[in-house]
Amino acid sequence: MAMDVHGRDLRYFVAVAEDLHFTRAAERLFVSQPALSKQIRMLERQLGAELFERDRQGVRLTAVGTALLPYARRVLADWDAAAGAVERAKTEQQATLVVGMSTSPGRGGLLPAIRSRFSEAHPQAKVQLRQVSWEDSSAGLADGSVDAAFVWLPVPDAERYEWVVVAEEPRHVALPDTHRLAPREEIDFADLLDEPFIAIPKSAGVLRDYWLALDARAGRPARIGAECASADETYEALVDGRGVCLLAAGNAPLLTRGGVVTRPVRDIPPSRFALAWRADDGRPLVRAYAEAGRLASESAAHPEASGTA
Repeated sequence: MAMDVHGRDLRYFVAVAEDLHFTRAAERLFVSQPALSKQIRMLERQLGAELFERDRQGVRLTAVGTALLPYARRVLADWDAAAGAVERAKTEQQATLVVGMSTSPGRGGLLPAIRSRFSEAHPQAKVQLRQVSWEDSSAGLADGSVDAAFVWLPVPDAERYEWVVVAEEPRHVALPDTHRLAPREEIDFADLLDEPFIAIPKSAGVLRDYWLALDARAGRPARIGAECASADETYEALVDGRGVCLLAAGNAPLLTRGGVVTRPVRDIPPSRFALAWRADDGRPLVRAYAEAGRLASESAAHPEASGTA
C-alpha cells in the first residue's frame, strides 16, 4: 500500500469526516466540491480502501475511515506544531537582541570578540546596544527593556539572573590631582576611610554599597560628598572637590580628562564585570549570546589555547 500521502489530502479527509457533507467541507476549505471529491478518491486509491460510504441518505465513514481519522488529526496537529516551531525559529534567527550597558563593554576587544562568535552562529540576528543610566544597576534587565546586559557585580535580586564574568579589574580611586593622596603610586583603602565619596544613586542597591566598599569599612559608614548617575556628573564632582570615588581600572579613561588622576587601591578585592541575562529566559538567541560571552572571556584569559597572542 502506497503511503506517500500529502498533508492536503489528510486535511481534506478530516474536513469531510467532521462535516459528513462534501459541499460544506468544500466551502470550509475554500475549494470546489468536485475538486474535493476528486482528491478524496485519489486518497482512497492510494490507501486501497474506501473512506466514506456515499448514498442518498448522506455520507458516512467506513471502518477504514474511522480507523484513519484519529491518526490523521494527530499528524495534522503535529505538523501545525512543527510549522509553528519553524516560524518561531526563523523569527528568532532574524531577531534583534537588545543588550544593555551602563559601562562600555569594549574592554580589550571583548565586545568585538563576543559579536564575532555570536554572528558566526546566528548571522541573521542583530545586536543593538542600549546605554542605561547608573540608576539601574541591572542595565535594563530588571524591567525587561533589554534581553541581556553587561553589569557590574553584585547585582540586586541576584536570584533573578544568571551571568558569566567576562572581566576582572582592580579597583582604583579617582581623585583631584591636587588631592593630598594624589602623589602616591598606590593608596591603602584605610587612608580613604574618612574621605567624602561620590556615590552612584541609591536605586543601584548593593552595587552602590560595593563601590563605596562598605564591606571593607569594618562597620564605619561612608561619607557621601555627592551622588552621580553618569561619568560626566562624576567628573564634574571630582574636579569640584566634592569627593573621591572607586572605579574599575578599565574605566579610568572616563574620568582622567584633566584635573583628575586615578590610583590603584590596596586591601579591597577586584571588580567583576559580567554578561547577565534573566534566569527564566530560555530563548536560544539569549543563551547563544551568553555562550559567546563565555567563550570570548575564556579566550581572553587563555590566549595560548585559542592560538592568539
